Amino acid sequence: MAKNKTTETESSVIDFIKVIDDENKRNDAFELLKIMQEVTGFEPKLWGPNIIGFGSYHYKYASGHEGDAPLTGFSPRKDAISLYLNPVFENKEELLLKFGKHKAGKGCIYIKKLTDIDLEILKKMISLSVESIQKLYPSK
Repeated sequence: MAKNKTTETESSVIDFIKVIDDENKRNDAFELLKIMQEVTGFEPKLWGPNIIGFGSYHYKYASGHEGDAPLTGFSPRKDAISLYLNPVFENKEELLLKFGKHKAGKGCIYIKKLTDIDLEILKKMISLSVESIQKLYPSK
């Protein structure tokens, strides 16, 4: 079975953020770091080369594929900041309507900058997303 490419590393989250070229994106990454740590209560960890994750869970699919993933996280990519939330959580569509300027994929929400979104809505979505994952994959 294939090994997951995105695993928790020992690399420094702060060092990763410090080398982001775009000053606004770097500042937004530091702000997201504070927000996600505050909402989740978990320390940030670097997953793979560029995903900042908070907490973790072990999943196992019916296919037999299993692994570990962060409960939530983000990646300050060149084109947009990717927010990693559970694809399904309570009131997701309603909250996205109030969220602000974004694009939504299956498991990601993409934003250009924090000033484009409602940070209180973001905090609520993070909390609901983490709760839904913890219900689906409870810790043993």
